[in-house]
Amino acid sequence: MNAQDFLMDFLNGNLVVLLLAAFIILCILLGVRIVPQSDKFVVERFGRLHAVLGPGINFIVPFLDRVRHKISILERQLPTASQDAITSDNVLVQVDTSVFYRITEPEKTVYRIRDVDAAIATTVAGIVRSEIGALELDEVQTNRNQLTSRIKLAVEAVVDDWGIEVTRAELLDVNLDQATRNAMLQQLNAERARRAQVTEAEGTKRAVELNADAELYSAEQAAKARRVQADAEAYATQVVALAIKENGIEAAQYQVALKQVEALVAVGKGEGKQTILLPAHALDAFSDAFGLLKGAK
Repeated sequence: MNAQDFLMDFLNGNLVVLLLAAFIILCILLGVRIVPQSDKFVVERFGRLHAVLGPGINFIVPFLDRVRHKISILERQLPTASQDAITSDNVLVQVDTSVFYRITEPEKTVYRIRDVDAAIATTVAGIVRSEIGALELDEVQTNRNQLTSRIKLAVEAVVDDWGIEVTRAELLDVNLDQATRNAMLQQLNAERARRAQVTEAEGTKRAVELNADAELYSAEQAAKARRVQADAEAYATQVVALAIKENGIEAAQYQVALKQVEALVAVGKGEGKQTILLPAHALDAFSDAFGLLKGAK
């Protein structure tokens, strides 16, 4: 008995066992599904959604269940898109947008939308035009962060039914045509000129105010000086009056005569050669002063 005959006898005697073993192995191969960490599998049973398999080892019913879709749940980026939009003040702008998203519920994505990228791109374009159309050009330029947030929220509300999460939606750039840029440049130059004129006017006004304050301060100080001088003269008059009261009219005459002498001495101190004309009774001031002085003694 050769080997070929032995093999035939073995197969004939154990054919059922071998077929059963092959069937078991096939069931194991078809019933065990290992899902990568970055994927999710959509399983159908008789053509209908049955389950969504997550990462790891999963078991399905062989011949009844079938993995119909293998969906990546990694974050995706749509190609940068440019679309035209018109602001509320009728300015045409070209907006560049970028959208990042990921699929969170594959069972909604595969059965509710055919081309996810195209659907999201069309949705974003419509929302961008709508949001920019409600704003003026200056608001689009200055409130870009708020505009980006509003666009992201609007896109999320639309794509939520598709099992998609928008992780980021950004306005990369807002471009203007050359005519609009020239008009904005002229406006900017005019605004700078206006600010320069306002600054100069404010400086002139401040200088006038400071000058007025300085003049007022000077006047106040002069008034204080005159007040002090008047107080001093009043005090001197009071002292003279008291002296006259205590010593009689001779004290007053003595003071007058003494002042006359001091005046003559001051005239005589003039520099250079000069001619001095004196009243006829000027020399009598000396005699009167000495006479009063003797009388006082």
